[in-house]
Amino acid sequence: MILLVNSANCQVAGFAAATIGWLLSTTSMGLVEWRLWHISHAPPLLSSLVCVGMWRVCIHYHDSNKAIFCYHYTYHDNFLPLDICVSQNLLLVATVLGLLGKASIIFAIRNLYMGILRKTATCNPFIASGILYLSASVCISVAVIWNYHSVRNEQGIHFPSSFYVPFKPDTQEIGSAFLVAALAAFLMLLSGFIFLSYRVPLDSQVHPEIAEI
Repeated sequence: MILLVNSANCQVAGFAAATIGWLLSTTSMGLVEWRLWHISHAPPLLSSLVCVGMWRVCIHYHDSNKAIFCYHYTYHDNFLPLDICVSQNLLLVATVLGLLGKASIIFAIRNLYMGILRKTATCNPFIASGILYLSASVCISVAVIWNYHSVRNEQGIHFPSSFYVPFKPDTQEIGSAFLVAALAAFLMLLSGFIFLSYRVPLDSQVHPEIAEI
């Protein structure tokens, strides 16, 4: 029984890591600081900071901490590069997979504490949760790595002329959203391995008692 309780606590820890990872993943989608573009002498802005996110772009004056202009992307915007378009869908898929994983692991932990989880079960919900979270981690990781690759190679974006943003900035760097998403991917990866490594303890098996004659 002690082995069963310890194993259950390990799965609860995995669930906590997965939940935090899922929250960080959804938060990173709303953040605009995926790429930071530093632009000098770009009339009429003179000097500006452009924050390029997965769902919007925001332009700042050099002497203001507030964005003077933010534009939310739509599926009709043909100026978006392939990496942003694909990453949008990957992050959405990761969110859905994370929700499914949460439902599966809640069901699995409930069965574990109630003592009704069996090795002979045709579908182990811990295994299903592990696969879902590993898949979500892969989706986020692809978006993170692709964004990093785009920044390192100083790839530009053909923003509309009304934005007064050049095709390429003077310098660009990764922002805080990149780090948030990377941490989310790591936590989901960790929780996925925890769930996949779970084995039903022998003490949790039910053995019929033989009545004495």
